[in-house]
Amino acid sequence: MDVIDTMALSEAALSLDLPDAEIPQGLRIVDTEIVSQLTGAASPNATDARWNVHGTDLGHMFKHKGDLFMVFGDTYGSDGGDWRSNTLARMADPDPASDFSIAAMIETATGAAKEVIRSAKIPGFEWTVIPTNGISLGERMVLHYMSVRMWGQDDKWYVRRSGLAYSDDDGQNWTRSDTAMWPAGTGFEQVAYVEHEGLIYVFGIPQGRFGGVRLGRVTPEDVFDPPAYEYWTGIGWARDVHAAQAVVPAPAGELSVAWSEVHQSWLMMYLEPVERAVILRTAPTMTGPWTDAQIVAHADQYPGLYAPYIVPGQTIDDTVYFTMSKWKPVYNVFLMKGTVEASSVEMAVMDATDLIEPGSTVEQIAE
Repeated sequence: MDVIDTMALSEAALSLDLPDAEIPQGLRIVDTEIVSQLTGAASPNATDARWNVHGTDLGHMFKHKGDLFMVFGDTYGSDGGDWRSNTLARMADPDPASDFSIAAMIETATGAAKEVIRSAKIPGFEWTVIPTNGISLGERMVLHYMSVRMWGQDDKWYVRRSGLAYSDDDGQNWTRSDTAMWPAGTGFEQVAYVEHEGLIYVFGIPQGRFGGVRLGRVTPEDVFDPPAYEYWTGIGWARDVHAAQAVVPAPAGELSVAWSEVHQSWLMMYLEPVERAVILRTAPTMTGPWTDAQIVAHADQYPGLYAPYIVPGQTIDDTVYFTMSKWKPVYNVFLMKGTVEASSVEMAVMDATDLIEPGSTVEQIAE
């Protein structure tokens, strides 16, 4: 088995460390709490009785035709049986502050949640297939997946390749693309999608949880064409994926990125495995500079936490909602929320702006 050194992949992150003076002050998320358990026997959704989903994880989301879809990873029935590599749900209401219940799941003929992207389930070749994020291209749903060759220890796993799968019937049936495939070692084995100003931006991390975060982009019509992607090099965009430089340093696990119009800021959340915490960073642009890491939730309070995914489409003002998985004491997905606070520096800038009279000169403002 070819083993990729995930730490080596992230070394480029060190070259982008910026002096403290150049790091912008950003937002904070405080008072994090569980809103509800979304999956499993103890959840209001009763996914165990309705779709034989007793345990699952991830819960990243994308919108399609006005509906919000939630994508899960390895899914199990009672006592760990009926293993499915991935499953897909449609939420009753895309607003996490409203009826954020599961309305339906893609089902088999028996009514159990269906494995939407088939996996070989052969350790050493393709143990499982895990979707890492999704997007909608009009009539077509698209899921990025990683084909996991082997699970390792201590937050490591080894990917055979990554790729795209698509559905043209609203999630009922999925096909793996023959062209949209990337070999292991690119640093984009797991991704977070952001649609912005006519382009699809792709935040990527390597297999496992110890790489830095890199950034790519592509036009919607070229999503299935790997050579069409461009990657941020630290000074510009290039077509060579190996030229991509980290915008956020290692280590980073499962991640999500969202824009706050109110705060005019990007928010990135991810698992930091060494700290054992969900981390927040913010930035004025996707290329950065990103703020220092701030702890949103810690394993001391939420044992086994990982995979923080910001609910897309919400207005991020004084509250942010996100899903988070826990592998103990129960392996399931939870809806979380936290209070968003602007830093003292940001508040001071906002207050000063409010005091500026229209037409004031730079010298008058400085006085």
